[in-house]
Amino acid sequence: MKKLNLATQVLIAFVIGTVLGIIFQKDILFLQPVGDIFLRLIQMIVVPLIFFSIIGGIANIGDIRKLRRIGSKVMGFYVITTILSTIIGLAVANLMQPGKGFSADQIVATGEPIKEADPMTVGGTILSMIPSNPLHALSEGNIMQVIVFAAFLGIVMTILGNKVCTVKKFVEEGTLIMFKLTDLVMKVTPLGVLALAACSVGEYGTAMFSALGMFILTHYVGAFSVIVLLYLFIIKVIAKVPLTEFFRKIVSIWLVAFSTTSSSGTLPVSLKVTEEDFHVKSELASFSLPLGATINMNGIAVYYAVTIIFVSQIYGVDLTLGQQAMFIFLTTLISIGTPGIPASGIVLAIMLLNTMGLPTAIMGMIVGIFRPIDMIHTALNVTGDVVSTLAVARMENMFQDESEDASSQLIAEPAFEHEKI
Repeated sequence: MKKLNLATQVLIAFVIGTVLGIIFQKDILFLQPVGDIFLRLIQMIVVPLIFFSIIGGIANIGDIRKLRRIGSKVMGFYVITTILSTIIGLAVANLMQPGKGFSADQIVATGEPIKEADPMTVGGTILSMIPSNPLHALSEGNIMQVIVFAAFLGIVMTILGNKVCTVKKFVEEGTLIMFKLTDLVMKVTPLGVLALAACSVGEYGTAMFSALGMFILTHYVGAFSVIVLLYLFIIKVIAKVPLTEFFRKIVSIWLVAFSTTSSSGTLPVSLKVTEEDFHVKSELASFSLPLGATINMNGIAVYYAVTIIFVSQIYGVDLTLGQQAMFIFLTTLISIGTPGIPASGIVLAIMLLNTMGLPTAIMGMIVGIFRPIDMIHTALNVTGDVVSTLAVARMENMFQDESEDASSQLIAEPAFEHEKI
């Protein structure tokens, strides 16, 4: 098993757990503590992971003038596309109703209390985002307040620049530590998935799979809907890039995104394609794409939207249009806080379900089939980064001419060779 990659290990563990659940049914529930420990581990790392990622992402911008001039446009595209992606995801999920394949009677037996999502108002939600005590927010795991506090710290660090080099280095090293800790936690994923899958199938029965199949399909339909309804418009109307040219050049980015399931891992290829193939000036691409790999998560936004509707339908919790509207606001913030690393969507989906007042037990089964979902939403994430960068490049006239492109390619080539090594 150690010679297999994590994705293969998870799939094997999921199959073994499923078989054990079918054979032993409720007798397999003695494995439940193992699954609970795994879920607790990933809940343990989420707050510090987001805290360091948000601060580091903003502080690394470095130049406050660049942040004001170009950053406002880049951030505007990232926020707007995230909001629209969430809306599209909600619309597709409400239309396809992926959670209707379950009977509520199958869920009640889990023993987890089912409660309605707490009523939310715009004013109350905005006020609750601002921490009166940041340390309390960190200790309590209030994800909204942690994001706001980290964003303020990142902005101030950008303004102070070299005066806070020590703190910036601390944040960078803290981010490395959290990424390594996340990697260590993910190494026990196969064991956690095996236990969760076995207990879920033993508790619910094989009817689980019809709902999960519909859940996967709904997510793919949602992702392709974002491309058709949103990205094609930006590419054609704002960026003014021929569609055939765009899809021909974006393929290499998609292949890396599918294989790594990491926005950050795809970044070297995204930079090369955007600068050399789409001829965007390095000044813009080197700023917008790393920032996008950190905060622009259109695919994750679709995933959150489909997951919330999926879980609420399974548990028979009706979310009003007003609650879904407020969910768009929450999803935008949480998507920005999602690190561009594999399986980060699992961690924050649990936090979002808790925020919405929904049970998290179903995440045990979603973890087992997360790989194909992670592949498509990573591809959507990195595509959104490139599309937004192309749009800003057109608006700011930041495309290279052929002579500039030739010279910059000669300079940039060694850097990309280093990435390959």
